[in-house]
Amino acid sequence: MKLPAFSLPASDGQTYTDQDWFDKKIVLYLYPKDMTSGCTLESNDFEAHKTQFSDLGFEIFGLSKDSIVSHEKFCAKENLTFPLLSDESTKFIDALGAWKEKSMYGKKYMGIERSTFVIVNSEILHEWRKVKVPGHVTTVLETCQGL
Repeated sequence: MKLPAFSLPASDGQTYTDQDWFDKKIVLYLYPKDMTSGCTLESNDFEAHKTQFSDLGFEIFGLSKDSIVSHEKFCAKENLTFPLLSDESTKFIDALGAWKEKSMYGKKYMGIERSTFVIVNSEILHEWRKVKVPGHVTTVLETCQGL
């Protein structure tokens, strides 16, 4: 699957587009919300394995609909050294098929389905949907090692 077009601001002060990723190897993980327990665990796990991904030539990016200000606070609090993209409109999240109806305590609402994508030269080579955090980053790393 081809990576959908996008242009999004990131926590590092840059704006990234699909064109920036044309000749790169990217791990993009989508998570529901900054500063929440599962998202913090997942982000810290990606950070802990960042060097191993980098050794394979992969860059890591996180993505949620939180604001840049929220992302900057999250990065500072958790010492995250990779960019977090902000998609407040949810257009890119939706284009990736990760904007879903969810339910909590019987109330339905729209939110991000935790997902991860391995992207090489703007092609999505692997994707995980409805991600369970424990062990997930190791699975992604093993997949990247096989490429």
